[in-house]
Amino acid sequence: MKALLAALLLLAAPPQADPDPRVLIEKAARAYRAINSFTADFTQVIADSMIGTYESRGRIVQAGESRLAMRFTDPNGDAIMMDGEHIWVYTPSTTPGQVLRLKLPTDPTYGPNVLAWILTDPARRYESRYLRNDQVAGRGADVLVLTPRDRTLPFREAVVWLDQFDNLPRRLEIRERGGQVRTLTFTGVQTSRRVGPETFTFRAPDGVRIVDQ
Repeated sequence: MKALLAALLLLAAPPQADPDPRVLIEKAARAYRAINSFTADFTQVIADSMIGTYESRGRIVQAGESRLAMRFTDPNGDAIMMDGEHIWVYTPSTTPGQVLRLKLPTDPTYGPNVLAWILTDPARRYESRYLRNDQVAGRGADVLVLTPRDRTLPFREAVVWLDQFDNLPRRLEIRERGGQVRTLTFTGVQTSRRVGPETFTFRAPDGVRIVDQ
């Protein structure tokens, strides 16, 4: 009888409301502003209807909006760097013998710093909705969908997995305006580690031509 009563009470209970996505993304933005650095192993998958699916992996270190080191172990030797003044794109796996050097954008939400894309002033920049509760590498995550209000941003939609403990992203699925879908997954995340400026310094190997763009 007690078991039947308990079952009836469960059936009568109203469904639990989803968390407010605006509250979750603001908590993530505050957590991002509070850290001095973000370090993690990453896996990146780029899916394109024209060229197929391309997977890579490596280590990412980010400190502030203008310093980023994304060093690839597969393909080994590739790197994308932001040193505070320039963006360096070195991809010997596809374009050997040269490195692109670009002036750093004045707006931190452009360029390769994807965390800054997502977590800089998100309540103003995006419409948000809650998608589901999920896990990334065994850690609980809230999954949000962000749609840019600003059409000059370089993506149409981003799905973000926010860790339920530290509120920082563990996975980003970015639908770019060109049709590509880029998914970044972060594991072994460490925050506010001391990171020296040499981490973000790119030195072109001997014989590699620097191409300014």
